[in-house]
Amino acid sequence: MEVTLLGTGDTTGTPTVGCDCDTCEEAKRRGVERTRFSVHVYNERTDESLLVDASPDFRYQFLREDVPLPDAMVISHIHFDHLDGLGNAYRLFDELDVFAANESDPVTDESVADTISRKYDYLDAVTVYPQSPFEPFETCGFEVTLVPVEHPPLVCYGLRIEDPETGAVLSFSGDTSYGLPEASRDVLAAPDLLLADGIVPSELCKYHPLGGKHEHGDVFYTFGTKHMTREGALALADDLDADEARVVHAAHYYPVEEAFADPIAVDGETFSL
Repeated sequence: MEVTLLGTGDTTGTPTVGCDCDTCEEAKRRGVERTRFSVHVYNERTDESLLVDASPDFRYQFLREDVPLPDAMVISHIHFDHLDGLGNAYRLFDELDVFAANESDPVTDESVADTISRKYDYLDAVTVYPQSPFEPFETCGFEVTLVPVEHPPLVCYGLRIEDPETGAVLSFSGDTSYGLPEASRDVLAAPDLLLADGIVPSELCKYHPLGGKHEHGDVFYTFGTKHMTREGALALADDLDADEARVVHAAHYYPVEEAFADPIAVDGETFSL
């Protein structure tokens, strides 16, 4: 499988509109970006493409990276930076399969699949296929499994994408704290590549109104309650025995001297698994 990181940023992206912080200015100087999250996975065997999450930057990302339009999508949760790019399906697709979890969210009384069906009912090309967490399904020649993660207050899912022919595995942590359930960790384990949510370094937890969670010594693995820190993302990679890991969903709050260093991803990175 060929993996292209279309968007590696958080809700506002880097550079952030109207921001002149050192990190945003350095991103402009280097000509690099972290647009809103999205990952393109191409199956060279079947000549099909799967998109993980529909970024609001969909149009720009596909023009910039010149990758094929997807044959199918998987949506991890209903926050706008992961879902609202689905509106780009208008006039671009004759048909598009969209896969999402079928569990009812106690906050919305809808599953992710239900919300997509309701919000995008005007898109005739889109067919939503509800999926049960932990039960693998097939699309684009891949075996895909959704797993629950911890991203309060809404339900959210990580996923495992495996090529059954080659054995290549891509795992995606989802927007999550470090508190992933053990059953989910078991599914995500031993990937060739892990894309792990790491919004800021641990030291910035002191600025969050809720501080941090999952403390290890003087290091927090969770920023507030919703996202992992860089240190949490890398600890998760170790926990899962990932061959390689990239920190994604990164905010512009990373100090400039750390913001563009490995393993924090930037848009356009590619991986052959």
